[in-house]
Amino acid sequence: MNRETRIGIGIVALLGAFVFTLLVIGSIGEPREELQRLTVAQVLAQDSPADVYGSGELRIVGWYASLDADCVEPPGPPASTVPWLEHHCPLRVLMPAQPSEEVTQAELEQHGLRLSAMNGAPFPSRSEPTGPNLRLEQLVFIGHFDDEAAAGCAADLREFCRNTFVVSDYDGLVR
Repeated sequence: MNRETRIGIGIVALLGAFVFTLLVIGSIGEPREELQRLTVAQVLAQDSPADVYGSGELRIVGWYASLDADCVEPPGPPASTVPWLEHHCPLRVLMPAQPSEEVTQAELEQHGLRLSAMNGAPFPSRSEPTGPNLRLEQLVFIGHFDDEAAAGCAADLREFCRNTFVVSDYDGLVR
């Protein structure tokens, strides 16, 4: 081996050691908050997400589905104290798996994580006027449980309100 070859091998070895050092240093500590995500299945595995996660900001990944005109409110007196949090319709949920085009309101309510927002704005627009509004990709919803407005819900709906994920934003890019 001549001198130039040894210098070249030494430079490549130093470069490899430098990259390895950067990878080790970069992996120390917790991942950045914006990269920590929960799945819908993880959240639904909890009895009361409001008790487990509190009102801290979370990022939850799942398949979005909503019913608007096809949604039916359950029988009983109409919710009125905090309507955006108490009403069942429009129904917006995050599902652990992509629902079919024939998904029913009962299936969405049973297997989905209910979403709500005070102004209704941070949700994807409807792709069709009726039927379930489905997306072809998973979405990341940013928000929290145990919203302070849940204290204003009717007594029989208070737990329902506390365990609703109140959305502040969403992102369509699951990285």
